[in-house]
Order: sequence, then C-alpha cells, then structure tokens
Amino acid sequence: MSFGSSVLQRAPERRQHRPAVVATTESVSYELVGPADAPVVVVLGGISASRHVTGSEHDTRRGWWEEIVGPGRTIDTDCHRVLSIDYLTPRQRGQPVTTHDQARALARALDAAEIDSVSAVVGASYGGMVALAFGAIAPSRADRLVVIAAAHESAPIATAIRLLQRRIVAFGILCGSAEEALVLARGVALSTYTSAEEFALRFSSSGSSDPAERCRSIGDYLRASGERFAGTFSPQRFLALAESIDLHRVTPAEVRVPTTLIAVLEDTLVPVSQARELAASLGGPCRLVEISSLHGHDTFLNAPEVIAPHVARALTLLSSVQ
Repeated sequence: MSFGSSVLQRAPERRQHRPAVVATTESVSYELVGPADAPVVVVLGGISASRHVTGSEHDTRRGWWEEIVGPGRTIDTDCHRVLSIDYLTPRQRGQPVTTHDQARALARALDAAEIDSVSAVVGASYGGMVALAFGAIAPSRADRLVVIAAAHESAPIATAIRLLQRRIVAFGILCGSAEEALVLARGVALSTYTSAEEFALRFSSSGSSDPAERCRSIGDYLRASGERFAGTFSPQRFLALAESIDLHRVTPAEVRVPTTLIAVLEDTLVPVSQARELAASLGGPCRLVEISSLHGHDTFLNAPEVIAPHVARALTLLSSVQ
C-alpha cells in the first residue's frame, strides 16, 4: 500500500519552551523535552542510544541525535515535545528482552507521562524495530511511524555477524577479559555500520602507500572506537540488546499505522530488498524512501543531513490511502 495525494500542513506554532522532564518509573526511565502542550514525537535510536536525545535547560549535555532534534531543527523542540526511553535489559539471567518488551516499556512511559497518543514514533536501527513493534501492539497510540534502517526481522547475514560478536564477548567474560572482548566486538560491528567505499575513502586519505602503516591506522581507529563504546556500555548489556536485535520479529500485516520507511542502498545490515519486502507487506499505508549514502547503516548518525529532509517530510505530510 502507498500514501496517496498529500498536502503540507501549516507550520506548527512555536510554543513557550518548558524545562525537560526526566522520570524513572518502576520499570522504565524516560525524558521529555519541549512545550507541555505540544504534539509528542517519540524518538528511539540504536542499542547505544539513551533517553537523552538532545540537550535542554534541564540537562545541557549533548544528546545522541543533537543534529536532528532540538530548537529549530528537523524535530523542532519549540514545536514538538520529544520523548525517549532508556532500553530495558533482562532482570533475570538467561531471560531475553524483545523489541515487543521495549514497545511495552514505551507504552508504560507514555502512561506515566499521561500521554494517550503521539504524533509520531521515529525510530532508527534498533529503535526502528521497536517502533514497528509499538505499531503492532498499540496502533491507536501513534498517528504515524518513521522507521529508518530497520525492518520486520533481522537479516540472516546481520544475525551471523552479531552472533560472532556475542560469542567474542561471552568468551571474553569466561576468560576474565570482558572489556577487551567488548572492544573487539565493537570493532567488528563498526565494519558493518558503514560501507566499503566509505572505509576506503577514510583510510586512503592519509596518503600513505605503506600497507603496514595503513593496518596500524585502521587498527588504531577500531580500538579507539571500541574503547569509547566499552567505557559507556557493559558487556552484559551489549549481549542482551544484541540478542534482542536477532530475536526481533514483527508480522508486517499487524502494523496498520501509516509508516514511512527510510532505507539506505549501501546498508549491509538491513538490505534494501528487505525494506521493499516490508513496505509491500505492511497492514497500513506505507511510503518507502530509498536513499544512497556511503555511510551505510549509520547514515542517520554520521550523515544526518541526508536523513533530515525525509524525516521532515514524514512529519509534515497529511496522507491518505489511495
């Protein structure tokens, strides 16, 4: 199904900015930024994302999607109230957490904030999976979904890569080298977040023709990135959320909320063929946007200017089913 003819909405009124709300209920932590009377947009990111999407008067630290969310930006916190959550991890060892569990946690956060429904759920990567699960279990609570670099299930090649990462971390825990194992696993992950072309450009720009120097340069980059990740993420949390991605499964026909899918042609983790399959199978109206970016899966983080116009259009178009 596809969106039919569309007209632009009038630009939302700018409202008086109010302090952010940060709250922790018995089972979920969330943050709200923006005017209390503005339409609510839920924003969800990858497994390393947190409830802190953008800086505010309450918390001036830089948020994980600062380029897209904030005053005057694509998701304008002068016109919208933005809510995000901290993802759950299992309370008991060996008990997996699913994207449907995260969607139910989002529903509880909305209940706690006394929000009946939201204008949109914008989710990228793991957050896109959670957005689809939310659309399946709570269709009356979202006017639309914007799903970036995510599909209804994990692609087999992506699961294979993550299985190896999880085995590296599990082996590291067994050997007493959990942090080093997490650094290595993150390095493997980084090689899948971008494209081969972007990697080639990044490491050919140094001008060195010495293969040994190039190896050192690539190794230093992977280690530094892995160490930054390991400094903020525990091995146990990584294992739980990486497994959650691999266990993800949503029946597309059960998602009847109008949806915009944004797929990156160079994304090796979510092949564009999978996005096309999802678009053809959703139970509600869908608009599929295919874009090209050397940044691959992580385009939403590393080239937000490529994603921004499509997110903006998804949030401002009134659509009807043909």
